[in-house]
Amino acid sequence: MTLPKVDIDCSKIFHNAQCLITQLGLKNISVTPVTKVFLGHPLIAELLIKAGAKTFADSRLENIQRLAQAGITQPKMLIRTPMLSQVTEVVKYCDISLNSEVDVIQQLSEAAKLTNTCHKIIIMVELGDLREGVMPERLIGFIQQIVTLPNINIMGIGTNLACRYGIATDHEKMALLSKIADELEAKFKLKFQMISGGNTASIDWALNNTRATRINHLRIGEAIFLGFDSLTQHQITGLHTNAITLTAEVIESKIKPSLPWGKRGTNAFGEKEEILDRGCVSQIIVALGRQDVCIAGLTPPDGMTIMSSTSDHLIIETSTKSVMVGQTVKFNLDYSGLLSAMSSCFVRKSFNLIKVSQ
Repeated sequence: MTLPKVDIDCSKIFHNAQCLITQLGLKNISVTPVTKVFLGHPLIAELLIKAGAKTFADSRLENIQRLAQAGITQPKMLIRTPMLSQVTEVVKYCDISLNSEVDVIQQLSEAAKLTNTCHKIIIMVELGDLREGVMPERLIGFIQQIVTLPNINIMGIGTNLACRYGIATDHEKMALLSKIADELEAKFKLKFQMISGGNTASIDWALNNTRATRINHLRIGEAIFLGFDSLTQHQITGLHTNAITLTAEVIESKIKPSLPWGKRGTNAFGEKEEILDRGCVSQIIVALGRQDVCIAGLTPPDGMTIMSSTSDHLIIETSTKSVMVGQTVKFNLDYSGLLSAMSSCFVRKSFNLIKVSQ
């Protein structure tokens, strides 16, 4: 199989990673690259190490295992709350995990005690996006239940914003996280090493903030690979936005009516869209479908409009020149497109390793 394929320009990813690590470092903020969209691919990890990465993060234990088995020795962070069924493996493969459940931390303690290791945890704080995290007013009671657990090191606190509801990172929220850190340290006589202020959506705040906070860490994936601010979908200054593209082949090219005929029900996915009669149109079908990629995450070339899709077919209307069967179409990807394409076994991955140097 040669198509569809994802083309990965490693030199551009290297540039993006090095740029972010350097710029945020000037703000005393360390960057942990998140490797989940590349499924913990060792080539990407090695590339990020050359760019200055000191730690790695992933939401899937399987990806972290892949990094470890490939000989990546840098500390690894599990950024999804561990499953109780996986605590033994979490302690074995992960140096750090993000946590929001007492029961899970207690089991991590038991697993770490059995192997005579110390597992580091970041306690996640809910600041409004309503994904994971302990409500601020419940943090004291939460920590009281875990602070004396053996083989557990409370490394710091963190938060997640923008992923569920798009709640923005701003000075008010980062100042609150900093204040919470101060209060918890004073209450429990702790010294936090890490105050993790979020993900790609926190970059704009971090680079432009001029007021003092304790935020010293971000978990970044999307900006490194795609060069965009996830909140606004605007390019981050100085970063490449075309490091990764998806190419697929045209399998039909015809002039067809824009209006279907016959009795209509729902389509194969239970959908029934409104359709306008626009006369005859130039239509191509690309060998790419919902089983391969999140269609909403694709941006076609100028002069082409994605009209609909099925499991295996992508229907595009063209307004510029005719496209022949056998030709290819190259798409840009957003985060949903990249995540799904990289996870699909039907999409080939092609790494361009040229011009990557330390």
